[in-house]
Amino acid sequence: MTESTEPRRELWILGIKPGDSREDMLSSYLEAGGYVSRVEQYENLEIGRPLGIVLDISPFSEDGWGILLKIKRCPIARNIPVLLVFLSEKGKVGGVFPVAGFFTLPVDEQYLQNRMAVYGLTEEAETWDLQSMVASRSGEEKLSRAIEAMNFEVIKAYTGKEALALSSIHPVYTIFCSQMLPDMSAFELQERLRLDPYGSNTPLFVLLKDSMKEGERMALSREIAHLVRKKQLSCEEFLGYVRRKE
Repeated sequence: MTESTEPRRELWILGIKPGDSREDMLSSYLEAGGYVSRVEQYENLEIGRPLGIVLDISPFSEDGWGILLKIKRCPIARNIPVLLVFLSEKGKVGGVFPVAGFFTLPVDEQYLQNRMAVYGLTEEAETWDLQSMVASRSGEEKLSRAIEAMNFEVIKAYTGKEALALSSIHPVYTIFCSQMLPDMSAFELQERLRLDPYGSNTPLFVLLKDSMKEGERMALSREIAHLVRKKQLSCEEFLGYVRRKE
């Protein structure tokens, strides 16, 4: 009897310059979890369809934030799951940011509705009175109207501290957060929500600006640098994030 096996789809590692070996530890972690991975380039996404993308967004990356924007603006690639990681200069895994997903601004209302349905986050809104938070210094009126069209009540927060306070008073079903708030990044907000029993499992979607200057990208990388560990994550800790992202 001939056993037929379906080829395993790969995880692509982006944001790392081929040949500098910064991916070695990350690749060994993925291999230990039974994943096939390789360092790739964004340009090859048009001809390849990886299972997911692991993207380095540290200051040592090869334009990690720029790559993320390209992925999420591209109709061919934007639905591929992306897991953000923070690698040290020598490639140690210092942090993982497993947000629920990303949307570029201004938000495409039909695409938003389609993705929320895929995530399974719209069905209960038709039965229950559910609230969704929009955390942004501008309020994001277009996005808020699109969320309301999906039968959610919108709660607005204009700073990270306000978002934390509101979510502690009354848990919300989902959160849409600008990548940078006046007092913290969306990734710090997520880290703080993890410590809150009411907010630890709340899906958080990051709203990306349509374009970012080089200075803004570096500033954002430095902003989240204080969230990473001084010591590297263990293999099991890292794989826990990957499995939850599948």
